[in-house]
Amino acid sequence: MSLENKVAYITGGTKGIGFGIAKALVDAGLKVAISGRKLADVEKAKADLGSENVLAVASNVANYKDEEAAVADIVAKFGKLDIVIANAGVGKFAPIDQLSLEDWNAMIDTNLTGIFHTLKATVEQLKANKGYYISIASLAGTNFFAGGAGYNASKFGVVGFTQAAMLDLREYDVKTTTIMPGSVTSHFNDHQPNDADGWKIQPEDLGQMIVDLLNLNPNVLPSKIEVRPTKTK
Repeated sequence: MSLENKVAYITGGTKGIGFGIAKALVDAGLKVAISGRKLADVEKAKADLGSENVLAVASNVANYKDEEAAVADIVAKFGKLDIVIANAGVGKFAPIDQLSLEDWNAMIDTNLTGIFHTLKATVEQLKANKGYYISIASLAGTNFFAGGAGYNASKFGVVGFTQAAMLDLREYDVKTTTIMPGSVTSHFNDHQPNDADGWKIQPEDLGQMIVDLLNLNPNVLPSKIEVRPTKTK
């Protein structure tokens, strides 16, 4: 895929992985839209990216109408949409007997239903432009752990959803990949990045990975990618 004049949309693009991806794509010359639940947060991230080729949109991916409106804004601004990175996610961890209904619903609605909403709202643009849809899953989408029942369920679902979508969309020349990171330096689960995170994958590393994916020969499709830190802490 030639990156010249391409337009990308990143959900959850205000910080962490989403922001790292946005920066990599901006640096690669793409026009980029980023979304988050609070417009003030998205506008700040846009300012931090320091490019006129960035559009800030407010959208809660758990609300399909928000995603429809976001896509309409992107197409109105840039004329089309070629690349979609479904990154928005939340994590709530507790043993199953202590996991609340609210936390379960938050994870399923955002992590799983949200990526469906994002693809549903963008799929016609992707088909028209022979685009690329990328979901950010997790190694928790294949490796279960105690206290992670809700999060595991959502991320196992992301992996299954994206792999099935890949089979559905390849006939339209739409490429589809799910990326499954391990430990990443981010604000996930209210973490504050610090010097002790140096051993982890950095958000900009995932950004570079996505740029590399976009630059691959069109005949090549890494449909599922597991990525880990080289070493543990």
